[in-house]
Amino acid sequence: MKINSFEEIEVWQKARVFTQEIYKICKVLEKNREFSLSEQIKRASISIMANIAEGFARRTNKEFVQFLFIAKGSAAEVQNYIYVMLDLKFIDENTFIKLKEDIIVMQKMLSGFIKYLRKTI
Repeated sequence: MKINSFEEIEVWQKARVFTQEIYKICKVLEKNREFSLSEQIKRASISIMANIAEGFARRTNKEFVQFLFIAKGSAAEVQNYIYVMLDLKFIDENTFIKLKEDIIVMQKMLSGFIKYLRKTI
């Protein structure tokens, strides 16, 4: 199957929905004047989407793989920040579990995509 645009990539779609969730949660951070943490997690979340899109636009699988690794790193960064939010009681355990599950799914999808693309390099 040929992918014609980054919007067709399932992990990008998941990252888009995830970013919307992060923005909703950040409203709580901002009410508590935690602007720095809020900005960091929003940037990292957006970075997942952006690196998938930018990698796709490069039009070579080698470069695409590099950008997918960066997206995977951004996902790990978000995962770190959700631990901070849990520890500081900005999110509850259930929210943490849901966010962590979503991040793990995206990381696995990115790993699978990387593995697939590396076979074609």
